Amino acid sequence: MTYIPRKPTIFSNTPWWLLAIALLFVLGLWAITADGTYSKIFRALSGGIVTTLWVTLVAFASATLLGLLVAIARTSRHRVLREAATFYVEIIRGIPVLVFLFYVAFVGAPALVVAANWLLQPFDTVITVRQFDFVWRAILALTVCYSAFIAEIFRAGIESVDHGQIEAAHALGLSRWKCFRLVTFPQALRNILPPLANDFVSMVKDSALVSALGVQDITQLGKVYSSGTFLFFETYNVVAFLYLSMTISLSLLVRLLERRLREKNR
Repeated sequence: MTYIPRKPTIFSNTPWWLLAIALLFVLGLWAITADGTYSKIFRALSGGIVTTLWVTLVAFASATLLGLLVAIARTSRHRVLREAATFYVEIIRGIPVLVFLFYVAFVGAPALVVAANWLLQPFDTVITVRQFDFVWRAILALTVCYSAFIAEIFRAGIESVDHGQIEAAHALGLSRWKCFRLVTFPQALRNILPPLANDFVSMVKDSALVSALGVQDITQLGKVYSSGTFLFFETYNVVAFLYLSMTISLSLLVRLLERRLREKNR
């Protein structure tokens, strides 16, 4: 008897965990659209989605730029820059994000306002602490915290480039800046994109900590709504669904990116 292999279907190649997640997403979406209570909660929390995404995008873009500068300093030939950058990374990574958030909001922000007023004395302009919005304080804190981790990702990517290519670029007459821009950084960027994207997913989750400052993100709106209606179970179901929708979508994009990079490097 001849064995005839079955033609693979879309479900045979799909991981079970992905099917389970898809089922949870469909159930959550059905509950929000069909159940009046969940629909009302979703409408109440929907404004926090914009705030969450805004804080995450601005903070991550700023942290990436600052992390790149710190990584360049860590790989510099000058010892003073290397030591200062290493000190920055080790100190920032050793402080919990929530603690640093409070420190920036209630210590760093007033100090920055005092410094700004000192610089603006010739212009007869005075800035108050209240003018420093808590959203921007949260963005500043997340920027500094994540820049230390992103700096290590950039440093690992820069050091992964074969030193022989750098020496060859110098032999061809390229300056250090051109060598970094044309040889080192493009290769390093290809290696660090997946871990950099993973840090972006982590920042989406850590952005929930800004609710401790009263920023009107998803978590804060959920906290206020549940305390007023006592619908804690339903409210935090919606909060969890919103965060899961964002983080899992981003995680799948990261997996797709990693697969594309592996296929391109073959």
